[in-house]
Amino acid sequence: MARDRKPFRRRTRVIAVAVAALTAGGTALAESPASAASLPKGHDVSSHQKNVNWSKAKAKGSKFVYIKATESTNYKNPYFGQQYNGARDAGIIRGAYHFALPNKSSGRTQAAYFVHNGGAWTADGWTLPPALDIEYNPYDKKHKCYGISKAAMVNWITSFSNEVKRLTGRRPVIYTTAHWWNTCTGGSRAFAANHALWIARHDSADAGSLPAGWSFWTFWQYDNSGSLPGDQNLFNGSQAQLKRFARGY
Repeated sequence: MARDRKPFRRRTRVIAVAVAALTAGGTALAESPASAASLPKGHDVSSHQKNVNWSKAKAKGSKFVYIKATESTNYKNPYFGQQYNGARDAGIIRGAYHFALPNKSSGRTQAAYFVHNGGAWTADGWTLPPALDIEYNPYDKKHKCYGISKAAMVNWITSFSNEVKRLTGRRPVIYTTAHWWNTCTGGSRAFAANHALWIARHDSADAGSLPAGWSFWTFWQYDNSGSLPGDQNLFNGSQAQLKRFARGY
């Protein structure tokens, strides 16, 4: 995920049936980026990309973008306004994401900070649901799961999700990797039924094995560079389905 402090880098209201409709029979699409030309192409950005040329991104095929808004409760992307509003002005569906630091404060506290600093949602067809970016601790490799237990991690994500839902009306999209999820939550299946999955897997022909509980992905981040600014993503459906997903249907 595009982050702002340059650390280690590798990596809705959506009910299960609604998200399943984005795939054939509720199973993951196994197409490589090269062969998935029919899928809407998007990207995610942070302050690393600074003032993005959105008209150029649109011309290169950007259909959607996720933009970093916040991290923990003490960081706001200084370019968020230009990026978020600029994407919309260019005719690109956009949404905001929060980079979680579960060892710093509660899920509820970070969710409130996120929503109040760009992570809101409106059913205008141009706004993706808020997203939670949760992955290995980039600041302390000895405590990759932030020094908290698997059960505590599940509780933290639940707290974050509940507060986002209370404030915006939608469950957050969850961005993660299968390895992190299965390691740090113990393979929790508590979120797959009503949280869209944004899977990160680079240098691969497909999205690979998914985190426990999910049988399909909604977004796939398949590379950290490409024709669009920031990380490269695909949406698992048609452009019309992407619009419906943004509206909350």
